Amino acid sequence: MDNCENKKSCCVKWGKCLGGTLAILALTFGLVTIGQKLYDGLTHFRSFDRTITVKGLATKDVDADLAVWSITFNVTAETLAEAQANLAGSEKIVREFLGTNGIKPEQIRLQNINVVDRKAQVYNNGGDMTLRFILSQTLVARTNDIASMVKASQSISDLVKSGVTLGDPSGGANGVPQYLFTKINDIKPALIAEATKNARASAEQFAKDSGQEVGSIRNANQGYIEINARDPGITESESPQKSVRVVTTIDYLLGK
Repeated sequence: MDNCENKKSCCVKWGKCLGGTLAILALTFGLVTIGQKLYDGLTHFRSFDRTITVKGLATKDVDADLAVWSITFNVTAETLAEAQANLAGSEKIVREFLGTNGIKPEQIRLQNINVVDRKAQVYNNGGDMTLRFILSQTLVARTNDIASMVKASQSISDLVKSGVTLGDPSGGANGVPQYLFTKINDIKPALIAEATKNARASAEQFAKDSGQEVGSIRNANQGYIEINARDPGITESESPQKSVRVVTTIDYLLGK
């Protein structure tokens, strides 16, 4: 007798066997595929995790392109009218001084005028009120002519010789010119490019020493762009000559 009692039961048995076989094959294929994916993923992970972090430095010396100077002077007098006349005289001398040193009239503006009536002060102790009024004034010179501003600041003693009382009447010293560099965006791309180039050079040296090869950038951080005085011992804002500095931090992938 045949193993199958009849054709119908035989077909059912063969169908079950074939279905089970296909299921096993599908499961086997799935497990192989998953295993390959896991292997590829782990391999990629190990490759991705092999990195080197380096820093690249770039510096550039620049000259300030904007100068701002606030000049404060003061006068005293017995009457307000006299004090105003004295203040006007000092203002005229200051403006002429700036003009003589290359600062144009339109580059000078009035910042403020301060009036003190000593007799009106609540803490007046009844002392000598001969010079009752104290007036102070501040002029601001703003120019792109850095050389003229430097020349003027170095000749400040000429104002004192002309009878101008510099500084705030409360005892504050007269300020010095402030020199600014406003074209940072003009040099920023070249600075970053140089810093990145230097960072890669460092990475390639490290990789060479360890038998590796430098790949693409995994992560990059520009860092801050700093502006410092070119020469030590000088405040940055008071120096016409400056040094711009940028440091980039870059992660490079490594490979064999």
